[in-house]
Amino acid sequence: MTSAARQRSEAFCARFGLQRPVLLSPMAGACPVALSRAVIEAGGMGAMGAVLSQPDDIGAWMADLRAAGGGPAQINLWIPDPAPVRDGAAEAATRAFLAQWGPDVAAEAGDAMPADFDAQSAALLAARPAVASSIMGVFPAPFVARLKAAGIAWFACATTLDEALAAEAAGADAVVAQGFEAGGHRGAFDSAHAEARAVGLFSLVPRLADALRVPVIAAGGIADGRGIAAALTLGASAVQMGTAFLRTPEVGVSPPWADALARAAPEQMRLTRAFSGRPGRALATAYVRAADAPDAPPPQPYPVQRALTAPMRAAAVREDRIDAMQAWAGQSAAYAQARPAAELVADGWRAAEALL
Repeated sequence: MTSAARQRSEAFCARFGLQRPVLLSPMAGACPVALSRAVIEAGGMGAMGAVLSQPDDIGAWMADLRAAGGGPAQINLWIPDPAPVRDGAAEAATRAFLAQWGPDVAAEAGDAMPADFDAQSAALLAARPAVASSIMGVFPAPFVARLKAAGIAWFACATTLDEALAAEAAGADAVVAQGFEAGGHRGAFDSAHAEARAVGLFSLVPRLADALRVPVIAAGGIADGRGIAAALTLGASAVQMGTAFLRTPEVGVSPPWADALARAAPEQMRLTRAFSGRPGRALATAYVRAADAPDAPPPQPYPVQRALTAPMRAAAVREDRIDAMQAWAGQSAAYAQARPAAELVADGWRAAEALL
């Protein structure tokens, strides 16, 4: 390994209690404790994506992780958006469109709101993970102070240089550079301009590494040792991987989703607002293509769209229907392997070391 890459990765591992600079991406709904424990046992860092979690769920997840053996893990929270502007007629059109893909959507379905952010934040502090991570913005200064006082590090997701600089100025201990290749939701601070400001990982990582004083963690399209080696060569201190783990037995995503990942070409993933109102990268299923068509009703703002699509998404999972399933996927989805997660971490890191 080159001396600079080795020094960066070793310093990162020493600071955060890792043996290998490989982090599990905090994927909401796809980060069971078993997956985190497997990544931790292989020397990496586990994760919980807590955007959908009630405060009690956060504490329970950390308690279960500790009961299973513990280890370094991050808990990820979304920075809340401003209250959405509602449009009854537009929502009615969206409900009618969604009924073609799942059950009828009740008129009041869009009223469902996310879990209370302040309560989630308090639960995270009480759970005391090694790392609190943020997406869609930066943590409020009082919460950052409480994290620091509790000895909890803060990793901030950023999709642009400006976002990364803002996170560093706010006190982030590391910045997750999320390239546009990444599966799931984009971490853009300004949702309205997320698509226009999408930057690839090969451009984002070196720019952030040159501009920041804190470590950079590369995320997006990394699925094997080649990706890990490339990210470290470009200036990252560690990598964060998500889609690469979706076919592991520890996750257990539905067979149609897993099968689609295995045969997906990079161009078969699409950045879409069709599931939540926030842009996210998913398999270009029949629903995604139809929802993004010019004659389809525009998606409602987050979190209204997420609430309206909930019945369709739940039915698709129950019925194993990939056509309407929320099948998040990064552009390297075809490299996700149906193997134990610990093997993926260990083999990926060995391959990266050999290349470096």
